[in-house]
Amino acid sequence: MNPDEPEDDDNTPEEEEWQLYSTAGYAAAEDPWEDLVEVEDDKEEEEEWFDGDDFETNGQTLDWDSPPCPAPLGIAHMIRLGTCNHCLHRVGGRRTEETGEKGGAALRAEAFAKDKELESFEAPDLCPLCENLFEDVDNIVERIVEETGELDHGSLQVGVHVPKDLIQEEDRIRTRHAAPGSRPLKAAFSEAVQTGVSARMDGVEFVKERPDLMILIDCLTLRIDVDIRPVFIYGRYRKLDRGIPQTRWPCRACRGRAEGCEACEGTGLQYPDSVQDLIGEPFRLVLSAEDTSFHGMGREDIDVRCLGRGRPFVLEAKRPKVRRTDLEEVMEVVNSNASGKIEISDLRWTNRSEVSRIKETRAEKSYTIRFSIEEPPEESFIVESISNLSGVTLEQQTPKRVSHRRAEKKRKRKVVSIDNVVVEDNEVQFSVRCEAGTYVKELVHSDEGRTVPSVAGVLGSPCEVIWLDVEDIHAD
Repeated sequence: MNPDEPEDDDNTPEEEEWQLYSTAGYAAAEDPWEDLVEVEDDKEEEEEWFDGDDFETNGQTLDWDSPPCPAPLGIAHMIRLGTCNHCLHRVGGRRTEETGEKGGAALRAEAFAKDKELESFEAPDLCPLCENLFEDVDNIVERIVEETGELDHGSLQVGVHVPKDLIQEEDRIRTRHAAPGSRPLKAAFSEAVQTGVSARMDGVEFVKERPDLMILIDCLTLRIDVDIRPVFIYGRYRKLDRGIPQTRWPCRACRGRAEGCEACEGTGLQYPDSVQDLIGEPFRLVLSAEDTSFHGMGREDIDVRCLGRGRPFVLEAKRPKVRRTDLEEVMEVVNSNASGKIEISDLRWTNRSEVSRIKETRAEKSYTIRFSIEEPPEESFIVESISNLSGVTLEQQTPKRVSHRRAEKKRKRKVVSIDNVVVEDNEVQFSVRCEAGTYVKELVHSDEGRTVPSVAGVLGSPCEVIWLDVEDIHAD
């Protein structure tokens, strides 16, 4: 038996046997960590606080805790930062006889007189507030004058794009050290350009909306873009000839490609004439515009005439070099050139807002329509049946002839009145006034039952439209 082993006592309970091995360290009373030696921590060295705003120049760190402008110490601090004269004046908050660069030079001279050390201060290459952007004002003004000199205009609007990081840095410094109410960089630069342009161009007004010219300046590349705003002419047109579309109709074969094709004889148009070009081309030439857009209060089918007072429209002349002309003279030219095709009247200058009004107005319209009946009933029955449709509400499913460009749905349209029903053999003619958006041809022939009720339905015989005229558009 090993003398180091505990004596085996048969009477010792099993649950108490673990105590016999206490000398092995499992149940000893000693602290197993008592031999460890405590080591004193070294005192942490105090770190120098830094917020990223330290700016060292001429071997000295600037005092960022200086008071803001217009305090003399605040202006001195801005000079030490390297602020240019123009920015010094706009953030200094002090009244001077001069403005801009000359005003900043006066503030600088005043500060030099109070602190001689400032005069020997070596400024950085770039102003931290504008990166010397104001030095380019004269160059930008010169280019604006050159690019707008041949354009007819009376009002301008200046748009400025400044790099985001420059705006953020300028705002950080200006918020902390500039005088309260000082102008931000973007507004001050735009004002400087406007002042320079006003000195070079007489009679120019700077506006915030609806300018004749929009001047866009990229301050990163110093690129200048002149956006010539369109001019708008309101009027009414009467279409006297069938077969003329309201707007340009691209050739079906070449789809209006620039070079055209044999089918369209190189024009790119399915029809050589359109209301848009018969009216717009004389205006384009007179205004030296690049192109025109035509906005009508609805549109008639190509085979439908528009008579009476005519249909209201707005002509948009794009990028015109001339913005004003004698409308009566142009109207005479249009009516003479398009004699027998269209006539225009009631011309006046307008603006873009009238385009929306023209498009959104839902005016009732009056028509005269003539059609033939395959098996005509008695004349009295025809007159009575058609007259009884006055006041009814139609349910019109999208006609097949326009289903390729209109949503498939049912529309409810009211027939306001029907009168002047005339029967001549198997042909019938009547006048109808109805709600905007009514398909009048389908009112007659029913479009295979897609319009209910219809003339063909109440007469019990197929009908075919011969012609349709718009007599009046009840608007304006």
